[in-house]
Amino acid sequence: MAASGGQERLESNPGYYQSLLAMEHDTKLMETIHTDMHRTFPDNVLFQSKAEPSLQRALYNVLLAYGQHNKEVGYCQGMNFIAGYLMIITKDEENSFWLMDALLGRMLPDFYSPAMMGLKTDQEVLGELVKAKAPAVGQLMAQYPGIWTLVVSRWFICLYIDILPIETVLRVWDCLFYEGSKVLFRVALTLIIHHQPEILRARSLTDVCECFKQISCGAFTLDCHTFMQKIFTEPGSLSMATIDKLREKCRQRILEEESGRP
Repeated sequence: MAASGGQERLESNPGYYQSLLAMEHDTKLMETIHTDMHRTFPDNVLFQSKAEPSLQRALYNVLLAYGQHNKEVGYCQGMNFIAGYLMIITKDEENSFWLMDALLGRMLPDFYSPAMMGLKTDQEVLGELVKAKAPAVGQLMAQYPGIWTLVVSRWFICLYIDILPIETVLRVWDCLFYEGSKVLFRVALTLIIHHQPEILRARSLTDVCECFKQISCGAFTLDCHTFMQKIFTEPGSLSMATIDKLREKCRQRILEEESGRP
């Protein structure tokens, strides 16, 4: 709450969260959130509807309040996992809401907007970084157009929830709140650089996709302390200025492709 600026926002907006819940809500928003409730951590006892107390109701409230607060985004898939994780950690609706606001409103530009432009852009940015830092993998991936969407969209949209072991995800999130979105690239690059030999053995699109599923499991990601040290050493230097420059370039390219201009 301190590192993200969430505490400051909470204190300077007393009663705001409750006021969002008290408002008239859009029926479509309520229905969409409701549909995703049973899909959120179905194996976690805290989220089962029979649990006492069940976090399902609190999760629903956080998502509803956020949809009301940020009407441009409303609700889109993936947000349920983020809010659910925050609820597990904080056990507090209002704190979870302000942490979501920090993540979705400031740290992850356009990841969850209807067009998902931020997500599309960051997948391409990762592709550019891989070309620079692991050129052989970059060359392999270039054979398959659209490959980055297939292999890393879930990594980014779920912020590594259900991709990496829970202890490791919690440490990644600490760094994410403290350092911002470049941490997501550090994690992805470390997984790719560390598993370069396996990735380069792939002979087809299916092989590549399977390999990317496998590289997030196993001893390397389970030892969270070593893994966190690696994400700050293996990819080498990675400044926010570099990321911003690449984001601008990739965003421009996507917009041109989508509008059909050369």
